[in-house]
This record gives sequence, structure tokens and C-alpha cells, in this order.
Amino acid sequence: MRIIRKILTLALLTTMAAGLISCSAKPASQSSESTKADSTTKTEVTKENETSEMSDTKKKDAFGKSVVVFFSCTGTTKAVASKIASALGCSTYEIVPVKPYTEEDLNYKNKKSRATKEQNDDSARPEIEGDITDWSSYDTVFIGYPIWFAKAPKIICTFVEAHDFAGKKVIPFCTSGSSGIGSSATDLEKLAMNGGKWISGTRFSSSVSNKDISEWLGALEDTSKQ
Repeated sequence: MRIIRKILTLALLTTMAAGLISCSAKPASQSSESTKADSTTKTEVTKENETSEMSDTKKKDAFGKSVVVFFSCTGTTKAVASKIASALGCSTYEIVPVKPYTEEDLNYKNKKSRATKEQNDDSARPEIEGDITDWSSYDTVFIGYPIWFAKAPKIICTFVEAHDFAGKKVIPFCTSGSSGIGSSATDLEKLAMNGGKWISGTRFSSSVSNKDISEWLGALEDTSKQ
């Protein structure tokens, strides 16, 4: 009987030991899967960060330090300029006339209105209030303006003639209800001090979307590679 009891006791102890080993193995397996999952998540986050950095680098290579210079009387050109600046993460500079334009000044049907007279006078150069700071630090200058009588307002000529564009990339854009940019951009290029590299100008309507702006900038990036 004693021998049988010893055999049963030994069998019971063996069964209990096997159960303990089996229970302790399960948490170890779960811990391994958790660690593997954490490792995968960190890899994906790193890839997203790398993609973002590459995008920023691409943008920097294409435009460098940029500024969006604009002249706007009704707010249309200002709105487009703001969208461009927002997409690039750069600053803006508004060209402000010493003598502000009134509604009557912009009456294009009146042949004696200020805007009409200025646009018909090749020598007209309206005075600008203040000036842009750190001009020499910018690599790319976006210049925006409304179309007045198929041309850039003469105050844009004032700005262009007053600044040295040597070594800068210049990207003009205009706003209008229907007229295209025409020769306004090339006319400004001829006035630019020390030239600079001028890119073909683009016309935007007041309804241009942020998506349209981004696609335009993307096309400009591709052009810059050539």
C-alpha cells in the first residue's frame, strides 16, 4: 500500500508541475507579440516622419527661402497671395501705396480716373509706403497683382524697378475676372534690376482653391528640376 501511495503522490506532483509550466508559458508568448506590435508601430511612424522631411527638403530645394509680394485693392489678389504663402509656409509683403486708391480712382469707365491715367502713362510710378525687409535673404519672390487694362498696375513697376533681382527666382501671378496675364509679366521682367530668373506667369480667379494652388506649386517644383 505504501508503494502504491508513493506512486500516486509522485504522479500527482508531476501533473501539477506540468500545469504550472504551461501557465507560465502563456504570458511570455503574449509579451513577445506585444513587443513585436510596438516595434512595427515605431517603424511606421519613422517612415511618416521621413516622408515629411523629404517633402520639406524638396520644397526647400525648389524655392529656398520665399516671400509672396502682392498689391491688392479689392482683396482678391491678397486672398490668393495668402493661399500661396500658406501652402509654402512663407511670409507675405503687401505693396501699400502712399496715396490709397479710392473706389472712384478705380472707375475704369471714367477716362479721367486715377487708374486710367496711370495705366496710360508709361512714366507713371505711384509711390510705395515703406519697404520690404531682408530683401537680400530671399531666394524666390512671388509677385502678385490684379490686371488693369491688360497690364500690371504701375505701382508694381515702382516695386520692380526699386529692387535688385540678381540671383533670385521670380514667379509672377495675377488675378482677374476674365483677362489672362498677357504680357504683363514679361513687361515687368524687362524693368527688373539685374534681371533674375523669371518663370512664366499665371492667372488665378477669385475662386481658386487651395488644391489648385498646391498643384500649381507642385508643377513649379518639377519645372525647377529642369
